[in-house]
Amino acid sequence: MILALPFPHFRIPFHRPLELRVDVDPSATNRGDPLTHVYERIQTPGDQLHDLPSFGLRDPHLKVHVREVDGERYAYVEDTLRRCLAGCTVFNRLVEVDRRADRHLRSPHSRYLPQYQRQGIATAVYDWALASGICLMTGARQSAGAHALWRNLARRYESGFAELRNKKLTYLGVDMSPGDLERLETRMFLLPAKCTLPEFCAAVGMRISPR
Repeated sequence: MILALPFPHFRIPFHRPLELRVDVDPSATNRGDPLTHVYERIQTPGDQLHDLPSFGLRDPHLKVHVREVDGERYAYVEDTLRRCLAGCTVFNRLVEVDRRADRHLRSPHSRYLPQYQRQGIATAVYDWALASGICLMTGARQSAGAHALWRNLARRYESGFAELRNKKLTYLGVDMSPGDLERLETRMFLLPAKCTLPEFCAAVGMRISPR
């Protein structure tokens, strides 16, 4: 999968009801220092983070720098006006899946400073990732902010639920009971616009639940 750059502007979607367990509430404290360090590296000629591929967002002052390391992708969002990082999104590999699924699936995790939250930035970054062909899957837990973000994205992309157990995926459908949603093995996925559910199942070896 190759990153498609640059990426166009985005519209922020409306919410729709969708439930998934929310049992993580990462603290916003002490996020500034790591972001400051990364920003300094991005601005330092000769550093590995300097002169990365980048694309702009709807806000002309926001610029996303993209890096790929060992199959994981990092999207650093720079505020060029304030000369700082607004935050970042990391598209992690899922250690719980087998090699076949690992070629297609990534689990995104975002951290943005409070003043940049609720502005559609993470939504735009996820849109870019899906447009580049990455299939997204939730981790075992979600923060409240991530939960809302996935609800938004599910309005515009084909989505569903899968059980992840013993490195194998089983498709569970689009509607889940509250009890099933609470299980750590239940994961939500989002598919790129040009990827159909049968294609996704075949690519990652996902079985269909007999129930």
